[in-house]
Amino acid sequence: MAIVDAPPSIAPGAPMPAGRDAGIDLLRALCVVGVVLLHAIMVGVTVADGAPVFANASDGAWWIVPVSWALQVMPLFFIIGGFSGFLAHRRLRERGASAVDFVAGRVHRLLRPAVVVIGVVGVLLAALGMSGVPADIVATAGYRYGQPLWFLAVFLLCQSLLPALAAAHARRPVVTVLLLASGAAAVDLLRAGTGMEALGFLNLAFVWLTLQQFGFFLADGTVERLTRRTRAIGGSAALVLLVAAFTGGVYSPDLIANINPPTGALILVGLVQLSAVSLLRDRIAAFSRRPRAAALAAFINARTMTIYLWHMPVLLGMAGVSAVVALSTGIALPEPSSALWWLGRPVWLVAALALTAALAVPLTRFETTRTPRATRSARRLACSVLIGLSAVVLLLAAGTTVWTAAAAAVGVLVALRLARRSDEAARHEGIPDVVRVA
Repeated sequence: MAIVDAPPSIAPGAPMPAGRDAGIDLLRALCVVGVVLLHAIMVGVTVADGAPVFANASDGAWWIVPVSWALQVMPLFFIIGGFSGFLAHRRLRERGASAVDFVAGRVHRLLRPAVVVIGVVGVLLAALGMSGVPADIVATAGYRYGQPLWFLAVFLLCQSLLPALAAAHARRPVVTVLLLASGAAAVDLLRAGTGMEALGFLNLAFVWLTLQQFGFFLADGTVERLTRRTRAIGGSAALVLLVAAFTGGVYSPDLIANINPPTGALILVGLVQLSAVSLLRDRIAAFSRRPRAAALAAFINARTMTIYLWHMPVLLGMAGVSAVVALSTGIALPEPSSALWWLGRPVWLVAALALTAALAVPLTRFETTRTPRATRSARRLACSVLIGLSAVVLLLAAGTTVWTAAAAAVGVLVALRLARRSDEAARHEGIPDVVRVA
């Protein structure tokens, strides 16, 4: 795994934010809200033959297409990740830090909250099994919990490669992004031509790395230097291509279907979103300075990964409580997509947001604790990233059970330990054990 220092890629005179961008922070917060709402509306729970039935409420439903267009924010999230990571890496370099420091900081920020939730979920699954809950329900709970973890693995990969890709961006920005996008297109063609669906998972790298690379162009001022007319034409052209791909049967109009595995449709969505953000950036920035908007952004950005990692256990808990109440009272739960089900969605969605936020507050410390001083070994750090990725992939590939959760938690702990400098080295150099990493 290449972890290299990227030379400055800022053209002379190019505008560059000195600190955090309030407008981008607000957009990131809204993306997190969008993810929670999307997953919440997809939860379906009913009771049949005296037993709870948990299912994806969107399966075969007509409404998932418009909902996916409104709430598919992952392309924008990775663009923002590229934007923020690019600037954070640049600030670290200006302070004399290295690419290793940057990646180690990302490892700790992403995996520290993950090890907590993985461990807790493993314990809860064990408790459910010992309390007599049917094995198929426990397995379903583990499967549903593990589904969103793809984001943790992919985001860790993208951020770990960010210094190397920033260096490539400095040398050949257009060539680099075109190569990544071409890789995504080639995977789509091979998948369609061979019928081998598994090939599509190669785009877990190509699609999301391309979108992260878009964030570099936003961060270094390249997008802003284009005329508004050019940006509007570019976004409109991407939208036209996207609609044509849907109507031509190349991609599904359901943007959720285009995420598993990822397809080139998400790159077009990202171009549309990037265009819109750049054209509305002044208005977004002005709105982000309003007290309530600023408070929302501050609350969510301090605990982004905590909210993401815990929202699914919250939704599973809500579904379980609903089933228990229905079984104990005899009150029938409405069928997903029915009129009565839709009437209850506002309360359900608000409850999901409120409970996730409430749970995230005491758990924030695992995400925001100061980052230990990074190892100086790029090889040690590469092993850390690979072990962390393997731990998460284990949950995705084998399913989340008591044993896989235990193995994954151990793997994440090992990854965290490898990413920090040994106590002996720290004492030898006379340095504090922890430092702040941007």
